Amino acid sequence: MKLRTAILGTRGIPNYYGGFEHISEYVSAGLVKRGHSVSVYNSHNHPYTQDSWNGVDIIHCYDPEYLIGTAGQFIYDMNCLLDARKRKFDVVLIMGYTSSSVWGNIYPQGSAIITNMDGMEWKRSKYSKPVQRFLRYAEKLAVKHSQYYISDSMVIKSYLKDKYDVTSQYIPYGADVFSTEEREQYDAKEVLKEDYFLLMARMEPENNIDAILAGFNSSNSQKKFKVLGDTGNRFGKFIVNKFANDERIEFKGAIFDTPKVRSLQNNSYLYFHGHSVGGTNPSLLEAMGSEALIAAHNNPFNKSVLNTDAFYFSNAEEVKHLVENVQRHDFEKNMVMNNLHKIQSQFNWERVIDQYETFIVECYKNSNYERIIADQR
Repeated sequence: MKLRTAILGTRGIPNYYGGFEHISEYVSAGLVKRGHSVSVYNSHNHPYTQDSWNGVDIIHCYDPEYLIGTAGQFIYDMNCLLDARKRKFDVVLIMGYTSSSVWGNIYPQGSAIITNMDGMEWKRSKYSKPVQRFLRYAEKLAVKHSQYYISDSMVIKSYLKDKYDVTSQYIPYGADVFSTEEREQYDAKEVLKEDYFLLMARMEPENNIDAILAGFNSSNSQKKFKVLGDTGNRFGKFIVNKFANDERIEFKGAIFDTPKVRSLQNNSYLYFHGHSVGGTNPSLLEAMGSEALIAAHNNPFNKSVLNTDAFYFSNAEEVKHLVENVQRHDFEKNMVMNNLHKIQSQFNWERVIDQYETFIVECYKNSNYERIIADQR
């Protein structure tokens, strides 16, 4: 069965921003290769201005975020939904709900509506209490107005069942294994093998960057600590200033050159993953695929992916202990290989795309069946 599917809720593809854009790239192109017609909605400000990408139709919609800030995201989502109503897609896949679920009353009728429920956005400490309350409300609206749900983490799947008594389909993100071509791009002048610790994250409090760097700062390590991420926001500036006197800590800024990032992950002595909110994090899977030895914040999201194949920390003191004591022997090499096997078997993109295709077709059939029954009454 070949379907007409639309993907909404992202800034667009190819990816210049984040996780939902990243997975939308792979899923949209993968579905097209399987014979489906797929349209992805792009902000009119997106750097990519063509009308198609790898066989995917690109629909450019007006996005006033550049003029009015966050409120513009809501208008952009409304514009996408109004356009989708006219096109009568078989399936509409909405990535996230933050600025789209308030428009639940105008979700396209006649289309099977699937929402990827993201990762409990209201828990993010970067948001004020009023914003957190709104995000709880937006989550509730997404459950109300969607017909089907995707969870990218088993933790989210359990939460949705307990909180709203809805069944969601678990489909994680994917990642690629560290390729031979990427391995050959290794630059010995820039990256000494296992000579540094590494952290890659958006500069936000819930990513535990302060605790990680404080732990390293108090350690006796002679290694460098490379930090990847844009430090231009308020929290980023605070972090840079706080650790300015530690010459071992290097703030490298945001790096969008994927082979370079993966080489940095692969060659690090220990990769720190501090994310504590959300589902299956793309950067964590990428580090696993890059054969990094991982130290992760101790929370259910990370443990559901890594299990026993990582070191865990909850505070700066535990980070210091890891920095000063983790070795690179056969036991640690087995942890790296176990995580690589997970990417190859559980989190590979072909498997993820297969799961999306199966679920999308199933949702369309169910919706179509329900419409036929309703018409017969």
